[in-house]
Amino acid sequence: MLLTEKIEEITFSPAETNVINYILTDYTKIEDTTVKAIAKETFVHPSTLIRVAKKLGFHGWNDFKAAFVKEQQYLHNHFVQTDANLPFVENDSILTIAQKIASLEQATIADTLSLLEHKELQKATELLYQSKQIKIFTSNANLLISQDFALKMRRIKKQTSAAEIIGEQVYDAHSTDENTCVLLISYTGENSMLKRLLPILKQQGATIIALTGIGENTLTKFADCHLHLATREKLYSKISSYTTSTSISYLLDILYSTVFAKNYQKNMAHLVAIGKEYDNRTSTSPVMHEGSSAKLQITDSFIPN
Repeated sequence: MLLTEKIEEITFSPAETNVINYILTDYTKIEDTTVKAIAKETFVHPSTLIRVAKKLGFHGWNDFKAAFVKEQQYLHNHFVQTDANLPFVENDSILTIAQKIASLEQATIADTLSLLEHKELQKATELLYQSKQIKIFTSNANLLISQDFALKMRRIKKQTSAAEIIGEQVYDAHSTDENTCVLLISYTGENSMLKRLLPILKQQGATIIALTGIGENTLTKFADCHLHLATREKLYSKISSYTTSTSISYLLDILYSTVFAKNYQKNMAHLVAIGKEYDNRTSTSPVMHEGSSAKLQITDSFIPN
């Protein structure tokens, strides 16, 4: 849940409301302003700011200010000219629609990249790399995207599966252990099925990577590490889940790539060797031709006889 959403759900006193209205009017005003100065501007006692912060779940004003400014900076970047919910209008031509969707997806990738934290990505990569089994739990269209990730991972000998059958997720969760890394994917981080699986996964000793939107949510609280999805869409007042799907796909491509890079030469040689033996496709396009022109940096020692 975003802080701006949390603010709407909490009842504040008249003095506290003065502070809330002040920070919502222009978040940049509080970035380099002291508690004393804000209190003076809003005609309240400085302790009122502390009470506001604590009502929102923070230890003090500075903790709240840092989180609030960071959230607002994110929400005001990248998507200035693109509506993630209604990226095109009724009378747009088909080429205009194509251009707007291209712009939306480019902005989504830049948006998702801006949310990546090196420490969390590094930890997620290590958890996936060290695991003997990877399981993905998600729902709806996210499952289709996850199946592509699972296929790629299996091709580099990482046992990966996406739980598909409704009602079987609990059994799949019970089949995990300390050698299992679990990916939980939910835009809100509050998917009821995934929340039901959390205590089971914890009891089994599985490690958890959560992919969710920004803000406080249940999955990130209990995950071993988390990666943020672009957070621009409403729950249902939208044409489609364009940014969520693009963001998930991008993050999963990153995770596949970072795991692949842990054994780059070995994985590349394995894929090329299998392809040479079993891929009999042909093409008239010179771009697709395999041969001496393909500059693959693979050491001979990894290529099977």
